Amino acid sequence: MPDSGRLERWVLIASVLASSMAFIDSTALNVALPTLQTEFNMGGSQLLWVVNAYALFLSALILVGGSLGDHYGRKRVFMAGISLFAVASMACGLAPNVAILIAARAVQGIGGALMVPGSLAILSASVAPERRGTAIGTWSTFSTLTTLLGPLLGGWLAGQGLWRVVFFVNLPLAVMALYILNRYVPENRDETMSPRLDYPGAFLATIGLAGLTYGFIEAPNFGFGDPRILLALVGGVVALIVFIVLEARSDHPMVPLRLFRSPTFSGANALTLFLYAALSASPFFLSLNLIQVQGYAPDKAGLVLLPFGILLALISRRAGKLADKIGPRPLLTVGPALAGVGFFMLALPGLTTGPDSYWTTYFPAVILMGIGMGITVAPLTTAVMTSAPAESTGTASGINNAVARTAGVLAIAILGAVALVTFSQSLDAKAENLNLPANALAALRLEAPKLADAAVPAGLDAAAEAGVETAIKQSFVETFNLITVIAAGLAWLSALLAYVMVGRRK
Repeated sequence: MPDSGRLERWVLIASVLASSMAFIDSTALNVALPTLQTEFNMGGSQLLWVVNAYALFLSALILVGGSLGDHYGRKRVFMAGISLFAVASMACGLAPNVAILIAARAVQGIGGALMVPGSLAILSASVAPERRGTAIGTWSTFSTLTTLLGPLLGGWLAGQGLWRVVFFVNLPLAVMALYILNRYVPENRDETMSPRLDYPGAFLATIGLAGLTYGFIEAPNFGFGDPRILLALVGGVVALIVFIVLEARSDHPMVPLRLFRSPTFSGANALTLFLYAALSASPFFLSLNLIQVQGYAPDKAGLVLLPFGILLALISRRAGKLADKIGPRPLLTVGPALAGVGFFMLALPGLTTGPDSYWTTYFPAVILMGIGMGITVAPLTTAVMTSAPAESTGTASGINNAVARTAGVLAIAILGAVALVTFSQSLDAKAENLNLPANALAALRLEAPKLADAAVPAGLDAAAEAGVETAIKQSFVETFNLITVIAAGLAWLSALLAYVMVGRRK
C-alpha cells in the first residue's frame, strides 16, 4: 500500500481523469451536435433528447449516487460509474441510429450519477485535511482546463467528420483511472451512514423529471392536448409533489428539506435553478445558430465561448476571496445581472457575415457572460456551504449540484419546446409569402421540426430555393433571439432573488 503522499497523488490523478470524461463529453458534444443532426437526419426533438437523456438520469440520480458511495464504498461505486460511463460512451460512438444513441446517452447519465459525486468524495476522504484545499484546487484547475478544451476538441473533430471520437476519447481516460484506482487506492466508506437509502425518492425524482422532459420535448410533435402529453406532464408534476412530501416525512431523505428553512440556502438554490437554466440553454442553441445559420465551421464555433471560460477561471478565485470579505449577496446580485446583459446581447445580431463579424456581434456578449458568471460561481458556493450546518455541508453541496443539473434538464426541455413551436410558426409565415407550390409548402412544413437543419424542398427554381434558405435562417435567428431573451430574463430573476433572499436570517 502506498504512503499517504503517494496515495493522495494517485487519488487526485484518478479523480481528474474521471471528471475530465464528464466535462469533455458535455462541452465537446454541444459543438458536435449540428454534425450529428445532419448525419442522422434528426428532428429537433431527437436532438433535444440526445442532450437530455444523459442530463435527466444524471440530475435525478446524482444524490443517490453519492449516497451509494458512502454506503457501499466510494472506490467501488466510483469504479462502477467510470466503467458504465465508458461502456456507454463506446455505445454512443458506435451508434448506428438515433434510438441507440439516445439510449446509450441515458446509460451514460446513470454512469455519470455514480461517477461525478464519487470524484470529489473519494478525493476529500483520502486527502489529509491540511492538504485537502490544495488538492481540490488542483482538481478544479484541471476541471476548468478540460471544460475549456472540450468545445475546441468537439469543434475540431466535428470539422474532420470524426464526431464519434468525442465519445471514444473517454475510453483511454477510463482505463487509466480504473487501473490507478484498482492498483493504488484503498476502499473507504462512511461508517456512520444510515443503513437505508432513499430509493423511493430517487425513483420519484426520475419519474417526475422524465415526465416533464417527455411532455415538453414531444408536445410540439403531438400538441399539448394530446393524452400522452397531458399524462406525462401531469404525471411528472404529481411525482415531484409526492417526492417533496416523501422527503419531508422520511427519516433518511435524499434531500433534507430542513436545509431550505434558511432563506440564504433557498435563495442560492433558486438562483442556481434560474441562472443555470439560462446557462444550459444558450450554448446549446448558440452552437446550432453559429454552425447551421451563421456559417461558422465547427472548429471556429468551438472557439466562440473560449473567452467565457477564460474569464470564468480568472475571476472566480478573486470573487471567492471578495465574498469572504463583503459577503456573497452583492456579488450574487451583480454577477447574474451582468450575465443577463450578456445573454440579452446574444439576441441582438441577425444574420451575420460569419466569423469575420464575430468581434462586433457575439464577442461582447460572451465577455459579459464570462465576467458575470466569474463573479457568481465562487460566491454561490460560499452562500450554499455557509448557510448549511457544518455537519450538512456535503449534503448541501450535493443538493446545489443536483439543482444546477436539473435546471439544465428543464431548460432544454421547456425552451426546446418553445424553440420548436416558434421556429415552425415563423417559417410557416415566411413560406406563405414566398408563393410556393402546395407540395413544396407541405414538404417544408414536414421539415420544420428539424429547426435550422430543415432541407429546402426539391424541384424549386433558384430564386425560390434561395428564398426558402433565407426564410429557414431568419426563422431560426428569430427563435434563437427569443431563447436568449428568455435566458436574460432568467438571469435577472436570479439576481433579484439573490438581492431579496441571500443574507437574510432564518
